[in-house]
Amino acid sequence: MSYYRHHVFFCLNQRSNAEACCAQHDAQVAFDHCKKRVKDAGLAGPGGVRVNKAGCLDRCAGGPVAVVYPEGVWYTFVDRDDIDEIVESHLKQGRPVERLLLAPDVGR
Repeated sequence: MSYYRHHVFFCLNQRSNAEACCAQHDAQVAFDHCKKRVKDAGLAGPGGVRVNKAGCLDRCAGGPVAVVYPEGVWYTFVDRDDIDEIVESHLKQGRPVERLLLAPDVGR
């Protein structure tokens, strides 16, 4: 068993050369919202969920992106409602949100 049941990484990378990056899509706002929702739901901490910032996850074309481990489920999202659905369905109930899955061929 791992230390956390789910570990969520949000790409918050910012590029200075105008290349596509997750920071251009309010990834920080989504990260902050997810952390709050996880904490408010009592899911945070050992045996539960850890939400972390990440640098570039190299899937910029699908940004903003987040990945949930240990399953390795990659998500793209557009707003707080999407984050709420990931928390409720995946992090609470163990059911990935199919409509938000990042296509496997999306890269940088």
